[in-house]
Amino acid sequence: MAARQEHGQTLPLMALVIVLIAATLVVVSRVGVLVVDRSRAHAAADAAALAAIHGGRPAAVDVATRNHGTLVSYVELNGSVEVRVRVGHATALARAAPSESDPSG
Repeated sequence: MAARQEHGQTLPLMALVIVLIAATLVVVSRVGVLVVDRSRAHAAADAAALAAIHGGRPAAVDVATRNHGTLVSYVELNGSVEVRVRVGHATALARAAPSESDPSG
């Protein structure tokens, strides 16, 4: 009789395992997207800040856009530039200043 009570327990257990695996895959994929967005936002912000040193805000907007981002803020202070760029759900901040050996800065 004990064998009869355990009969049919495999199907609900397998269904639970499949649901848990699916939920794990969803979480891992979302975290992966956030990590990629964060990396892209940092790269776009760095490039936009460097471009802004020579081309100002228009160059920063252009470079951020080419890197699939949006320029959120742009600040010039004492010859240096600070930009904030959003890519997907991530935002990154970058600063740049002309080098001392730069003849145009």
